[in-house]
Order: sequence, then C-alpha cells, then structure tokens
Amino acid sequence: MHDTHSFIGIIVAGIIVGWLASLLVHGKGMGILPDMVVGIVGAFIGTILADKFNIHLANGFWGSLALSILGAVILLVFIRLVKPAN
Repeated sequence: MHDTHSFIGIIVAGIIVGWLASLLVHGKGMGILPDMVVGIVGAFIGTILADKFNIHLANGFWGSLALSILGAVILLVFIRLVKPAN
C-alpha cells in the first residue's frame, strides 16, 4: 500500500511541478499529461544537476520541490530553444 501512495504522490507532484514550470516559462499550462511528464523529468534533471554541481537546498519536501521546479524550467527552456515556435 505504501508503494501505491508513493506512486500517486509522484504523479500528483509531477503534475503540479510541471504546471508551475509551464506557468513560469510559457505563461500557461500545457495540459495534464505534458505537465506531468515535464514535472517528473524535471525532478530528475534538477536532482542530477544539484548532485553534479554540489548544490544544496533545504532538505525535505521544500528542497525537493524547488529542485523539481528548477529542473522542469530548465527542461522547458531547452525544449523552447530546440523546437521552433508554431
């Protein structure tokens, strides 16, 4: 039961983080599924970059949230640079 709650928590956090990052970069959300993917991938990117550059934010939930949002914003900026605007 704990694993199910963790998985649901990751999905919900991914949606929220992706949506917040989309608001910061695009000014609006992209939709539930794209926001979720950006949020989850952004969390991995933020964590990897923080480890690589020895960046330490607050421990726990708030530090993880900040790293996730930072990673998602970096991902969205990269996508915006690579993908031409429609």
